[in-house]
Amino acid sequence: MKDLIISRETTERAVLVGLITERQDEAHALEYLDELAFLADTAGAVTVKTFTQKLPYPNPRTFVGTGKLNEIKEYVEQNDIGMVIFDDDLTTKQVSNLEKELQVKILDRTSLILDIFARRAQTANAKTQVELAQYQYLLPRLTRLWTHLERQRGGIGMRGPGETQIETDRRIILDKIARLKEELRAIDKQKSIQRKNRGKLTRIALVGYTNVGKSTLMNLLSKSDVFAENKLFATLDTTVRKVTIDNLPFLLTDTVGFIRKLPTHLVESFKSTLDEVRDADILVHVVDISHPNFEEQIEVVNQTLRDVCGGADKPVILVFNKVDAYKYTPKDDDDLTPATRDNVSLDELKATWMAKMADNCVFISAREGIGIDELKRMLYDKAREVHLTRFPYNDFLYQTYDDLSEEK
Repeated sequence: MKDLIISRETTERAVLVGLITERQDEAHALEYLDELAFLADTAGAVTVKTFTQKLPYPNPRTFVGTGKLNEIKEYVEQNDIGMVIFDDDLTTKQVSNLEKELQVKILDRTSLILDIFARRAQTANAKTQVELAQYQYLLPRLTRLWTHLERQRGGIGMRGPGETQIETDRRIILDKIARLKEELRAIDKQKSIQRKNRGKLTRIALVGYTNVGKSTLMNLLSKSDVFAENKLFATLDTTVRKVTIDNLPFLLTDTVGFIRKLPTHLVESFKSTLDEVRDADILVHVVDISHPNFEEQIEVVNQTLRDVCGGADKPVILVFNKVDAYKYTPKDDDDLTPATRDNVSLDELKATWMAKMADNCVFISAREGIGIDELKRMLYDKAREVHLTRFPYNDFLYQTYDDLSEEK
């Protein structure tokens, strides 16, 4: 697994490589590479240059074509590059061929994310989940990681057909995967008991794409000090805080952020963390409205939630964060070209999304405190609805948020 961990002691210079295909146009390829650069920065690498190539599908030998590979090789040799990161998963054969050609460390998107997860994991639960994901990633790549694969075990007590070293290594890793899964089941059982001990308080979970401001919002609402940073996957461990708005208590959960092309086995490994999402009564979907493709990020999160929650119908509040960072370019009156996303004002976006989401949409800035009172009103009223289904005799205790505001 040491191959997966990028050295912390020295900052490595890296180049990024992505493909433009029939399924991924140039605009999306460049956006994904920008995100990959952010991932590399989070892992501690410095992105020096990006390469793209238009191909109908990845080259089965080297991912990119021969000409592009020679171009990358020349740049790597001339600019003291120590690592080449590819935006898609690489096969064992591709990694082996690329290492021979480029003579530098080769990473793909998954191995880079695994490195970040390994650094961010703090609790036993997160560390176990990351270790499981690492072993699941390594299992089909054993042929690259071992140099003694052709050696047969033999000698006294080992007569017979024998066993190749790779088969032994595969069995060892499978045993470790089974052990880690058993540990996670024990942790899941413990966390399930913890959730039951929280009683029947309303549970609200913050979900969203990575780096949209969930932890900052969590700190603001719960008056706590959850770690928040302008890095991808700043939060890996689920954090639960009791929050009281006026006289109504509820539990607020901060969860791991989602991302495009998140490896399947990572989602599988972190399902115990996402149990908090499955058990939540209300989901608060936080969106970075200043991101140029926030609509696509919304869909990525929604698809992951469908995979995690099994299509469970939960109330969702859509919270558009970072309105203070939103920028647009108004069209000139004499400009007859069709309007683009860059020409849409914040007021127009508000009108559009408010029409879609009715009373389940709010625009805020967690950093500047904009719109927080309106968000609190929404959370109070939604939590009150859930609470009264469980404790209908408390109706006289919990007035609507507007009524409480009038009394003040």
